[in-house]
Amino acid sequence: MQIRFADALPSGSFALVLPVAGTERGNLASLGDNRAAVEAAARGQRFEGEAGAVAESWTGGNGGSQVRRLVLIGIGSGSDGAAAEKLGGAAVGRLLTSGEKSLVIDLSGTRFDADAAARLALGAAARAWRYDRYRTKLKEKQKPTVDEVVIVGAPSGAEARWTERYEGVLAGIKLTRELVTEPANIIYAETFVERVKKAAEGTGLVIEALSQAEMEKLGMGSLLCVNQGTIREPRLLVMRWNGGGHETDKPLALIGKGVTFDTGGISIKPAAGMESMKWDMGGAGAVAGAMLALASRKAKANVIGLCGLVENMPSGAATRPGDVVTSMNGQTIEVINTDAEGRLVLADVMTYAQRECGAKRLVDLATLTGAMLIALGTEHGGLFSNNDTLAGELSAAATETGEKLWRMPLGDAYDRLIDSPIADIKNVGPREGGSITAAQFLQRFVEEGVEWAHLDIAGMVWSDKPGTTFDKGATGYGVRLLDRFVELTAE
Repeated sequence: MQIRFADALPSGSFALVLPVAGTERGNLASLGDNRAAVEAAARGQRFEGEAGAVAESWTGGNGGSQVRRLVLIGIGSGSDGAAAEKLGGAAVGRLLTSGEKSLVIDLSGTRFDADAAARLALGAAARAWRYDRYRTKLKEKQKPTVDEVVIVGAPSGAEARWTERYEGVLAGIKLTRELVTEPANIIYAETFVERVKKAAEGTGLVIEALSQAEMEKLGMGSLLCVNQGTIREPRLLVMRWNGGGHETDKPLALIGKGVTFDTGGISIKPAAGMESMKWDMGGAGAVAGAMLALASRKAKANVIGLCGLVENMPSGAATRPGDVVTSMNGQTIEVINTDAEGRLVLADVMTYAQRECGAKRLVDLATLTGAMLIALGTEHGGLFSNNDTLAGELSAAATETGEKLWRMPLGDAYDRLIDSPIADIKNVGPREGGSITAAQFLQRFVEEGVEWAHLDIAGMVWSDKPGTTFDKGATGYGVRLLDRFVELTAE
């Protein structure tokens, strides 16, 4: 779908969207003779201009010419970027399959600044994303028809802000959603790498991938034990964006859990709903998308993105409960539950980031625990950190982008729950506090002086219902959060 900015309403056929701020109706004056009928139709739909509310009607233009679909969308009292995104998303969500080809959003008379208008474009374009690659029998009324959104009356600089700041972020969101949506027979470790390389062509993002033999040489026994039961080879995807930044900055690594399919291994999951485990690589998807966003918008920062890519399958070669493996940093791990595999992957990738890449700041993202869904549902990702400053920076980025986080505790009492009687550590504790003991496990692989944050995003990468800027399915969560975090802290 194309995004355009214009100074005046275009000619020809289009659906017109007018934002309405609560009880204010000043911008409806442009409707002329149609205003009274439109307002009556809105009252009949109990439309009061509250954020996200929609009222639809038809107008005949002054004098009754050219029948046009008119959509009023409430923005409440908001005039910030979040309200603008919600407006763009609501407009496209309402009209995407309506039969309309062109959608015009008239911002004349609103209080949106240039950045908010650009974020409106982002919300609209993100909400339009669909993945119909495998749908061969879509009915005509189910097919998207809107192929352009024209934003009229935006403040000066909005179009430049869109192209320079947010269009690249959209590319990252699309990549993440694509990776998360694809089935596991299409996206596995090797093809994940290929898909990222293709998306990053021409951006300047430097990409390499370590093979199984190279990881064996490094002693990454924790990561490799997860992949033992599958015929697929694992990969460690390393992405480097060298955009500048301050020489005194602590090297930053973004780390993603990339379990491209998770059966649970020998500790096998129930059959019902197992198909959803294709998105157990949502953390890796978010990191890949964020790195593409940074490269696409030429972020003035130096960032390393790392994704541990494996498949967790049961077979005669699979890791067994009770096995002891040795991680890259030399710690021994008693594997109590093979379905607690994500932390085993992240442990070695974190060590690689610190020892091979020199990272002094680590942020990992993972669909790590079902316990996080129980604690926070699908409204927040969990945030764990050993550093208050880092936690505050991530929380600020989360608030600004709407990709919400909630800080969770860490402590010695939780840490003791993962002591093993025969090894340095075991990969699960008791049922209680499962998300916290998972984070405690990861913290044991953080070296002295390194700032670290763990984001458990188990409830955030996939949605069973549409949201403001996404339809059912992959949300793209994490891309905007990481992009804004980098902007706040490293640019």
